[in-house]
Amino acid sequence: MRMLEALASAPEPLSVSALGQAIGVDQPRASRLVQQGVQGGFVRREADPDDARRTRIALTDEGRRLARGLRGERRELLTQALAPFTDDERTELARLLTKLADNWPR
Repeated sequence: MRMLEALASAPEPLSVSALGQAIGVDQPRASRLVQQGVQGGFVRREADPDDARRTRIALTDEGRRLARGLRGERRELLTQALAPFTDDERTELARLLTKLADNWPR
């Protein structure tokens, strides 16, 4: 699922190495995940227009539908979890999450 989400949020298809970095796995594991995704019909390999020796990984229409569904489901769950929060609590949560993100080690 992380692979599909990473590909859905990327501005263009990713190399296997870039995909591995995006989801926090090494290149061999990323290759295995890509192969599973290809077999499942969720991703496809395509030629890199800048280097014909390399391939890039892109979502298929089915993979895009699945990723969109996951995002919608998570959005709904987040909305439910935040429902009991007051406006002030939501504002404070947003401030704290921004602070965390700003200080996250890169």
